[in-house]
Amino acid sequence: MPPRDDLADKRARLAELQAEQAQLAAEIEAEGFGQAAGEWARKGYYLTYYATAGFFLGMVAALVSLMFNIIGASIAGENPLQLIKVYLTFGLGGRALDPSFDSGLALAMGCVLYIATGMLLGIIFHVVLTRYASQAGLFGRLVWASAIAVAVWLVNFYVLLSWIQPLLFGGNWITSTDPVYLPWWVALATHLVFGWTMALLYPWGLFVPYRPQAEQS
Repeated sequence: MPPRDDLADKRARLAELQAEQAQLAAEIEAEGFGQAAGEWARKGYYLTYYATAGFFLGMVAALVSLMFNIIGASIAGENPLQLIKVYLTFGLGGRALDPSFDSGLALAMGCVLYIATGMLLGIIFHVVLTRYASQAGLFGRLVWASAIAVAVWLVNFYVLLSWIQPLLFGGNWITSTDPVYLPWWVALATHLVFGWTMALLYPWGLFVPYRPQAEQS
């Protein structure tokens, strides 16, 4: 039998090796996770994250554009919710523009639907900006956002609504050339304000990968 002191030394050495092994395994796992996260962040595009971020930022941008329109209409002496009334013609037809129509619930629902539409559009804006304008700087993002806003306005108003609304509701109030309803420049300005807000809020929706404590140190 080996001497008792020699056996104790071996056990102590074995315990040290086991502790060192556990420490090395933890460091390797942490470094491997950090490298994988870094490579993924550099090479991959996190579409799900940017779509979700755009959904939220679109809500904020819709609120900003709605407030811009309300304030502008008030200054011009128009009904502050004229935009929402015109927006409601897609479901209520010409009744939404009747002076006697003053349903607070309907107007509230119109505001909710307007914001919900902005949330959906926010996905498009943010995904395009993060895909193609990530290195463009603020001015470049404003140019990109302006181009997207004009494209969305043209498609929504003159490619889709110009024939869908008359077909379904028997009238054309949203894209009408009569400035009594919604002048084209007001609709365009509202889209531009939405797009510019998305460009300004862009940094809020960027993905920053998690870095383990071992990597940070």
